[in-house]
Amino acid sequence: MSGFFASVDRLRPVYDHVYQFVMFLCKLLLVADILITCMSVVGRYVSFIPDPAWSEEVVLTCMSYMAVLSAALAIRRGAHIRMTALDKYMPKKVVKGLDILSDLCVLILAVIMIVVGWQYAVQIGSRGTYVSMPFLSRFWMYFPVPLAGIAMVIFELEALYNHVKDLALGEEA
Repeated sequence: MSGFFASVDRLRPVYDHVYQFVMFLCKLLLVADILITCMSVVGRYVSFIPDPAWSEEVVLTCMSYMAVLSAALAIRRGAHIRMTALDKYMPKKVVKGLDILSDLCVLILAVIMIVVGWQYAVQIGSRGTYVSMPFLSRFWMYFPVPLAGIAMVIFELEALYNHVKDLALGEEA
């Protein structure tokens, strides 16, 4: 059994690279958010700096990407808010079982985010455009949901695997 886990553990660098890519994407979005917001605010008071009409919509779109992608990153780190007050009073195997149940529920949510989010992005998003940028489809406003769903599935599969491995091998988290 431990041979199976050892072979699957070789995928860890793939998860590390996906995590680093999503983190890098979030950092780029944050920098873009800050620069566009600064340009917009300063442009209101300094005449030779432009205050583009599209700045608000782009900033809000970047924020929506960062919000859902950073939530996916929190899955990998185990940084989501969760109730652990009673964990010390329950047997460790029960706590692991509840962790696995929680992982399965989040995995189901992630799949729903992919399916329904993609439907919304394609159906509703493709029918409209940004008000200040009529050449750009609102697809990009809805796309963060399925994108984050994909990242959540990836990170949740790793978390689920780690909990099952700990339960099977009798290790501590």
